[in-house]
Amino acid sequence: MYLHKNKNWPNFNWDTDILLSYVSNVRDLQGRLIGRMEGVGFELREEAVLETLTEDIVKTSEIEGELLNKEEVRSSVARRLGMEIAGLPNASRDVEGVVEMMLDATQNYEMPLSKDRLCGWHAALFPTGRSGIYKITVGDWRGEEGGPMQIVSGAMGKEKVHYVAPDASRLEEEMNRFIEWFNNDKTMEPVIKSAIAHLWFVSIHPFDDGNGRIARAIGDAQLARADRTTQRFYSMSTQILQSKKGYYNILESTQKGSLDVSQWLVWYFERLLEALVVTNQTLSKILMKAKFWELHKKTQFNERQTRMINRLHGDFIGKLHSSKWARMTKVHRDTARKDIQDLIEKGVLLDSGEGGRSTNYILNLPVLDS
Repeated sequence: MYLHKNKNWPNFNWDTDILLSYVSNVRDLQGRLIGRMEGVGFELREEAVLETLTEDIVKTSEIEGELLNKEEVRSSVARRLGMEIAGLPNASRDVEGVVEMMLDATQNYEMPLSKDRLCGWHAALFPTGRSGIYKITVGDWRGEEGGPMQIVSGAMGKEKVHYVAPDASRLEEEMNRFIEWFNNDKTMEPVIKSAIAHLWFVSIHPFDDGNGRIARAIGDAQLARADRTTQRFYSMSTQILQSKKGYYNILESTQKGSLDVSQWLVWYFERLLEALVVTNQTLSKILMKAKFWELHKKTQFNERQTRMINRLHGDFIGKLHSSKWARMTKVHRDTARKDIQDLIEKGVLLDSGEGGRSTNYILNLPVLDS
């Protein structure tokens, strides 16, 4: 029996004793993280928020199999936050829609949910009125067409039904109840409320498509309420993507179980704890980058060198050879060698020591204070 068919739906319950340590650990890490970020400068906090939001938006789409251009996402987020970052591309309409939804959810977390707001998010996700090649209802709850909303997998003729959502005739009542609870229930522990909101919304499945992304946006909005800040320093979607198979498995087992959602809450808290731990690594990278540029604030670089140094601090993939430098900067290999040799002499790059045809270069990074 699906959750929504239980006579006590949606009165979820859980084992408080099991969750106590999780809630305590999450709250401790959240407090430490916010405290640590308050101790760094405004520009570093701004860069951390930009990095986190970009990652979260890319990953929430990737969970659904949609790959967004990370630089376009970064460009759109930076522009909407009023940050000036040169050299980033213009974002496509699809990217702008996801960014608009996620920023509204997290930056305006104090605003109440409403049907109009949720439908606005949905319309932003599907600006063409289609999901892939299929025309869908956009900016409104799904209709009766096509029968019950089913989550299926497998080849045609061998489909496996994972979940059947409430009938369309129930959606207005179901969503009114959900929205009323989300806006007005102040009794539930705020982080637990994030997990329950995520599960409750995705179980109703009110839209033809995009329910997972909107459920995660609602969860993030509630986490922002729990943190009492618009500044996002950790990404739940990144950790959900890392455990994508587990995510769908725990949703399926929970939605086919009783209203005791303890196991879902444990799974959610484990991912949240991972997100909080990983964000410390992201912050260390940002602090490292800041210290590096502080050390080299008087060092002269050409435009190619500045661009490549920033890539090496960021999402550079593989090893840096002179040939790769030449390809990435679109210069002759001799020019690339001169650029690299100049940076070695300035103490910016180091020869990795592999030698011969394997010769490659790494950043000479400063040591962070412990």
